[in-house]
Amino acid sequence: MLQYIIRRILIVIPTLLVISMVIFAVLALAPGDPLAQLALNPSIPESTRELIRKQFGLDQPVPIRYVRWLTSLLQGDWGWSFNSRSPVIDIIWQRLPQTLQVVGLAYLIAVVIAIPIGIISAVKQYSFFDNLATFFSFIGFSVPSFFTGLILMLVFAVSLKWFPIVYSTSLQVDSWESFWQQVRQMVLPITVLVVQQTAALTRFTRSSMLDNLSLDYVRTARAKGLAERMVILRHVLTNSLIPVVTLIALGIPTIFAGAIITENLFRVN
Repeated sequence: MLQYIIRRILIVIPTLLVISMVIFAVLALAPGDPLAQLALNPSIPESTRELIRKQFGLDQPVPIRYVRWLTSLLQGDWGWSFNSRSPVIDIIWQRLPQTLQVVGLAYLIAVVIAIPIGIISAVKQYSFFDNLATFFSFIGFSVPSFFTGLILMLVFAVSLKWFPIVYSTSLQVDSWESFWQQVRQMVLPITVLVVQQTAALTRFTRSSMLDNLSLDYVRTARAKGLAERMVILRHVLTNSLIPVVTLIALGIPTIFAGAIITENLFRVN
C-alpha cells in the first residue's frame, strides 16, 4: 500500500508540471499581456511600459519566463496582482477562509443530501419519490447557478428581506449577533451551490446504484435469503459508492478554487 501511494505521488509531480507548462504556454500565446491595461492610460508613456515589461521579464522567451515563474512559485513568490495592486499570495490567504467556509460547507451539505436521495431513487425506481427527485435533479442541474442566485436574491433578499443581498468579507465574528449575521449572509450562496451540486451527485449516485442492482451478485445475495436491506447496504451500496467517491474527490479542488458565479453575485469586498 505504501509503495502504491509513493508511485501515485511520483506520477502526480510530472503530471502537474506538464499541466502547468500547457496552461502557461496558452496564456503566453494569447493576445496581449498583463500590462495591456496600462496602454489604455495615456499618462503612462511607452518607455515606462517597456521598462515595467523588462522588470517583470515579459520581454524574455516563453521557456525562460516559465522557468522563472516556476522557480518563484516554489520559493513562495506568487507574483503581483495588477488589479488589486497587492501580492497574489496575500489575496489568496485573505479570501481562502471565506471561500472554504461557503464552498466547503456547501459541498459537504450537497454530499450528505445527494447520496441518500440517489440511493432511495434507485431502490424505488419509477416511484413518486424517484420521479420527484429526478425532476428536481434535472432542474437543478440544467438551470445556471447565476439564474438561481438571482431568483433567490429577488425572493428572499429583496422581497422578503430575510437575508442580506450581499456577502461582506469584512465581517468579524466576535459575538452571537455577528455569528448570526454571518450565518444569514451564508445561506443564499450556500443554497445556490447546494442546488447544483446536489443535482449532479444525485443523478450520478442513482445511475451507479441502478448499474449494480441488476448484476448477478445481487441476485445471488437475494437467493441466499439475505434481507433486502442487507443486500442494498452491504453489497450494492459498497460497490456503487466507488465511482461516487471518485467523483466527490475530483470535486474537492473546486472548493479551493471558489465559486466564481456565486462570489460575483453575493460578495462585496
